[in-house]
Order: sequence, then C-alpha cells, then structure tokens
Amino acid sequence: MTGFDFSPLFRSTIGFDRLSRLMDATMGAPEASSYPPYNIEKLSDDQYRLTMAVAGFGENELEITQAQSALVVAGRAPKDETPRQFLHRGIARRAFERRFELADHIVVDGASLENGLLHIALKRVVPESLKPRQIPIGGSAPRVIETKAA
Repeated sequence: MTGFDFSPLFRSTIGFDRLSRLMDATMGAPEASSYPPYNIEKLSDDQYRLTMAVAGFGENELEITQAQSALVVAGRAPKDETPRQFLHRGIARRAFERRFELADHIVVDGASLENGLLHIALKRVVPESLKPRQIPIGGSAPRVIETKAA
C-alpha cells in the first residue's frame, strides 16, 4: 500500500482543508530534488533556523519570499560569459527554487549569508488575541495566561 486514506479523519473536522491539501500533495508528490541541501533546526519552543548550502551564490543572486504560509527561497545565477574548460565541475551553481510550508504564525525573523551557507531565522509569533486567557468570575477584564507555546 503506497497511500493513506485520510477521508475518515476529515469527515468529522471543519476548517482543516489546508491540512488535507498539504497531506495529499506530500503523499502524491514525486521525489523532490535534493539541490540545494538544507537543515532545519529547532532552537527553542518558538524559534527555528533553516540553513541552506548555496555555494557560489552571492546575496544579490538569492531571493527569499514569504507569502502567507509559504516560504520560497530562490537562487538565480547569471550566465557566465567567459568560456571555460572544466576538468571537474563539482559546484553546481544552477538555478533553484525551494518551497517550504510554514505553520500558522511562523514568520521570517531575518536572514544572513556566511561561508556559503544561507541562514534563515524563523519565529512563532502568536497574536495576543489567540493566547489563552483566564476569565474571572465577577465581570472584571480577562488577563492573559503565560503558557508554553504549543
């Protein structure tokens, strides 16, 4: 069996259609390219770091875009006008586009390029209106409960 049927799960849920589409796309997608290689690190409960090996690319040849729940990292190398004869070409330096689906409330906090590694800092920022609150009995204003992020 190569696939899973999630329809029983989604029959009793409302508003999880994005999750359904993400699972369907992941299960049915062909094997993705492994270029460029990358790491995803969890630094704390609310902070992550995406590191991509982008040897040969400069800052002006890389583009990072966040649109809603998608993070897109693209590299565009200019055409090399100088004819060269390579005896071995191990540094690919080919154009790429990597897409990552971000969880709710994850935002890009910054990016840096050091020694051929592109570091992208990601942070979970939960709006105050979505944090748990304690509602006191007696009519005074609710107060936010400090809890660990989910």
